[in-house]
Amino acid sequence: MSVADLLLEGDPRAVARAISLVEDDAEAGRTLIGQIYGHTGRAYVIGVTGAPGVGKSTLVDRLVSEARRAGRTVGVLAVDPTSPFSGGAILGDRVRMSAHANDTGVFVRSMATRGHLGGLAAATSDAALVLDAAGKEIVIIETVGVGQDEVDIVRTADVSIVVLVPGTGDDVQALKAGIMEIADIFVVNKADRDGADQAVSTVIASLSLQTFAEGEWRPPVLKTEAVNGVGVDRLWAEIQRFREHAANQQHDRRKASHESRLRGLLAQQLLEHVEKRLPPGEFDRLVEAVANRKTDPYSAAARLMSRALDV
Repeated sequence: MSVADLLLEGDPRAVARAISLVEDDAEAGRTLIGQIYGHTGRAYVIGVTGAPGVGKSTLVDRLVSEARRAGRTVGVLAVDPTSPFSGGAILGDRVRMSAHANDTGVFVRSMATRGHLGGLAAATSDAALVLDAAGKEIVIIETVGVGQDEVDIVRTADVSIVVLVPGTGDDVQALKAGIMEIADIFVVNKADRDGADQAVSTVIASLSLQTFAEGEWRPPVLKTEAVNGVGVDRLWAEIQRFREHAANQQHDRRKASHESRLRGLLAQQLLEHVEKRLPPGEFDRLVEAVANRKTDPYSAAARLMSRALDV
């Protein structure tokens, strides 16, 4: 049987192999997505983001437990910082989620950012499709906390959770980073620390400056102690409440995500086409010309397009 066939049967080794294929961005990975795409669209994708050290991995681990108690199968994509030595993921999240290692209803995979600025590995969207096709009902994506670039999570997740902690200035930093616009649910984790109530108040005050239409979702601000499991059941309940509330808008939200993804792939493939068609050294020569102010970037780009497309 092919990898795609085994994947659709939920074979964990096939799932691991399939994610490796799409992560390497090989032609085989693209072919695989074409084979399984018609079997996707059923999983609910939860994005969990926040600065390093806020306890995202522990919170995700607890969310997995809640989902399993609800009878849901779960796939987790933990986007780790890329190792400067091997280029691979550090795998810390998989260590912290080892409690689910023997649960066949849970699949956990760490992925390396490989320099991708958005905190999401370039192949994360495809890896989520793999888990979807394998029958995982819930897919949780935990992202590297990289602040202002973290808005990429919106393009992939059905619901976005922003995690903060009290006493470190994370609440203020989040507001500066524009995360207010991407969060569907705020979580102040490690709420047993001093300043938890103040952090909650800060976020609520910022939300009060926004205008919400009648019936529009207003992001709740929750407190959790993920290490002890405190408040995670309420977070799971809020995720379900958001899912019900946004059910009518889910198609439009996913359509916008697919549009962004398609535009990104088009830009990537167009760039690859241009680079293949250019005479050797032409790109570097134009870069040098722009650097020396002999031409401007727009004119250089137009020239590259003209040369590559024979316009």
